[in-house]
Amino acid sequence: MHLRTEAIAGITTFFTMAYIVVVNPTILSTPGTGMAFSGVLTATVLICFSMTLLMGLYAKLPFAVAPGMGINAFFTFTIILTQKVWWQVALGIVFWAGVLFLLISITPIRETIAKAIPAELRIATAAGIGIFLTFIGLRNAGLIASDPVTFVKLGNLGIQVLLAILGLIVTVILTIRRSPFAYLAGIFLVTLVAWAAGQVTAPESFFSAPDFETVFLKLDIWGALKLSLLPAIIGILFTDLFDSISTFIGVAHAADLLDENGNPRNLRQGLIVDSVATFGAGLAGTSSGTAYIESIAGINSGGRTGLTSVFTALCFLPCFFLAPLAGMVPAYATAPVLVLVGASMFKSVNQIDFRKIEEGLPSFLTIILIPLTFSITQGILWGFISHVGLYLLAGRRREIHPVMFILALIAIGLLLLEHSNLSEVL
Repeated sequence: MHLRTEAIAGITTFFTMAYIVVVNPTILSTPGTGMAFSGVLTATVLICFSMTLLMGLYAKLPFAVAPGMGINAFFTFTIILTQKVWWQVALGIVFWAGVLFLLISITPIRETIAKAIPAELRIATAAGIGIFLTFIGLRNAGLIASDPVTFVKLGNLGIQVLLAILGLIVTVILTIRRSPFAYLAGIFLVTLVAWAAGQVTAPESFFSAPDFETVFLKLDIWGALKLSLLPAIIGILFTDLFDSISTFIGVAHAADLLDENGNPRNLRQGLIVDSVATFGAGLAGTSSGTAYIESIAGINSGGRTGLTSVFTALCFLPCFFLAPLAGMVPAYATAPVLVLVGASMFKSVNQIDFRKIEEGLPSFLTIILIPLTFSITQGILWGFISHVGLYLLAGRRREIHPVMFILALIAIGLLLLEHSNLSEVL
């Protein structure tokens, strides 16, 4: 009976997050990146399978692991398309962020940093990433477009926008009904209607062998060590750290997966798996992996041990062979997923006390700068600096954790490096 419950929980978790198999390669293979859809899909499935399995067998936790939403957009639109970094070097950036994350996870540094950074800044980072994802989703749907005067404007309400709205409606209805198929059903329906309307064409074959040729082990590890790329490495590191700690703590408390001291069970082991998933993603050929909040669906179905993750991992194996079928999914079919995930990441913003300017303004800057600069790094760095600066102005110096002074100085140094001529040379 126990095995059956864990199996059902694992399968439930899989279906709530299987959308990542299509969405992640769609984002990373955006025209201009140079990354092959089939290669990124193989890398995505590889990380989902291997790291979720490791989470079950080593950390013994019912958490699934996959390339993180938000980080994949940052990797694509900020690092590659905006900063003009070659995708091989971008994968190297992910690798080094994972190495740093692993060092932090196996030492007391992790707990020190986790306690030092105010909760409102962690919440603000998630909210800012949520707006970032929503912006990209609306753009992929065609609902918003660029404009030389107003920067953005309402796009043409053509068939693609209407199909994206249809997908959003269907996904919302199924989400309200707590269906684990909500995201997948919306993507499938829009793709099917688009195919029937002649907007997309079916592939010659629905199945193919995994693609380990185009992006697998193609990272440029040494090219990523340029000093000018350090802000991007730090940005991925802190985003991964915030994301994983928030997921583990939030889900563990909601599902009562706590130890005798009231702390999340096996947190250290879980974070080690998360860090391995980050540098492992750089090797595999995708943006960094992290524990998924959707794991709560399987936990609510009765999953309590690492067996849940083992079953989830096994469900990903057939996905290795679905690249042609997944490749026919248009960007506007996955747009509703980006919007809804963005909304989900934004929902905790009410926990920030905006009445006190020294708490509200740093959080607001973090939230707003992430989408407006298309950079998670900028939001985090300015959040650190403004937090320390405003607390000092408000006479609350004793409430600033000593580590935050160090982080603020590092943030200032990274900003100066990023905007100096030195960064162009090194």
